[in-house]
Amino acid sequence: MGFPVYDYRSDVRNVLVTPQIRSRFLKVEPGPMGPGHTHDLGHEVFVVLQGSAEFEIDGERETLGPGQMCVALVDQMHSVRAVGGEPAVIYLSVTPHLQPTHTFWDEPGRRRPHPFVAPGEYDTHVDRSTPDDQVLDRYVDAVGAMLEAAQATTGSADAAQKLKAAMERGDGAAIEEARNDLWDSAFPVYERVAAMAEIWNDVAARSVEAGQPDQA
Repeated sequence: MGFPVYDYRSDVRNVLVTPQIRSRFLKVEPGPMGPGHTHDLGHEVFVVLQGSAEFEIDGERETLGPGQMCVALVDQMHSVRAVGGEPAVIYLSVTPHLQPTHTFWDEPGRRRPHPFVAPGEYDTHVDRSTPDDQVLDRYVDAVGAMLEAAQATTGSADAAQKLKAAMERGDGAAIEEARNDLWDSAFPVYERVAAMAEIWNDVAARSVEAGQPDQA
């Protein structure tokens, strides 16, 4: 069947949404710069595909045209607007994509309430084949599995010391062995954090839907 192919001229939407990354094509209409926001965990990459767009990142402004890219790092306030009287089409990706993905601030610089959003905002939907209570139980189990994996990394300190000593000696074989041991002890933690993230976004989406008036 082949793999999906997306086109910015027709697919102006989120095209990939996972806990690891959200990717989309976005059309920005001409007008004033919108309110800025930050991301607590994610870097955001922007590539202008069509038109011109002015970005403000950390108080600095630059105008980008087709083929140019900029990046808003974690905690950097950013916003964008189209310039030149025509819409701009932009590719963007945020990594990771964990709700609440955006953080907004008031004028005195205080964090506003967490902006959890419905799955439709990201062009996704909730798979209702699994009941809500079972999904929440899975999340609790995933947290427990992550903690167990973290507690099992008792050899990390020894492996780190071996790697440090091997690097100081310049011993290539010992460096490789210690580095591999260090990664082998850490990988189960990363793996279980990823599993926890997968379930978390489902929990967040379901809780937003449940809190909507027409869902009560």
